[in-house]
Amino acid sequence: MDKVSGQNRAVAHLYASLDPYEQHMLDVGDGHHIYVEQCGNPNGIPVVVLHGGPGGGCSPAMRRYFDPDLYRIILFDQRGCGRSRPHASVEANTTWHLVADIEQIRVSLGIDRWIVFGGSWGATLALIYAQEHPSHVAALALRGVFLMTRPELDWFYGGGAARFWPDLWQKFAGLIPEDEQDDLIAAYHRRLFSGDIETEIKFAKAWSGWENALAAIGSDGLVGESQGAYARAFARLENHYFMHAGFLNEDQQILDRMTRIADIPGVIVQGRYDMICPPQSAYTLAAHWPQSRLVMIGRAGHALSEPGISAELVRSMDLMAMQRDRLSL
Repeated sequence: MDKVSGQNRAVAHLYASLDPYEQHMLDVGDGHHIYVEQCGNPNGIPVVVLHGGPGGGCSPAMRRYFDPDLYRIILFDQRGCGRSRPHASVEANTTWHLVADIEQIRVSLGIDRWIVFGGSWGATLALIYAQEHPSHVAALALRGVFLMTRPELDWFYGGGAARFWPDLWQKFAGLIPEDEQDDLIAAYHRRLFSGDIETEIKFAKAWSGWENALAAIGSDGLVGESQGAYARAFARLENHYFMHAGFLNEDQQILDRMTRIADIPGVIVQGRYDMICPPQSAYTLAAHWPQSRLVMIGRAGHALSEPGISAELVRSMDLMAMQRDRLSL
């Protein structure tokens, strides 16, 4: 199938829009029901797409990184976000719940092995899932690597990125009294879970706005404001996970467990000017992963929608499809 034509836009590199051939709500327990969809070729190479955040939800554009004639594309909204219910809930919502949900999706769809595709938090979750279930992962495709470590959180919420964006940082940090600014994650947590909906939405928009403004290199910090309901789910879930350090036992847990997936091939696509997840994490991950291929994209930031990042992800997924036999899919 031909890809969409166009110039200098991410969409120019994607396959044409497509609709799901199957959608359902999956009961994963704990009162949670998650939205799951499938599109592309029902007999194709299975690939599961893990969205970012935590709390971002999947979008129609995420279907378009894969040749629909060759891939069976599975998307889902993680607990508490998108079309999953209950909305914005952090009850029974941890990394380990999400790992179990991914595995339940795989089993429910009758899939033995699949490719796991994820960006940002989705890359974090992909790595953790693969380390827990390596026999079911044929390959990994990661973008904008985030390893859920304290230095990464300190970079974005402790003043590192602020040195490049002092004006936007002031809008984000300035909403918090000075005596609480030594821990902005905790300060925002108190407000995002205040029980007052207006307060929660106000601080959710500020939390989401700080991240959205730095996502794409071409936006120069200018982005529209997120809608209240989306911002509240995104901010509450992301803050909840960051307050608990991703529910990992150790700060370097992902790197320390890379031997578990040493034989799984994968690609790491990283924006050279990623202000949210700086390239050091991707570089360090590649050094711990002998079967990986690291591709640094010049003039690109963090967003999936960066043209160079989109082009490389599509190219990489096309290449994986050509290697189907080698991946035992």
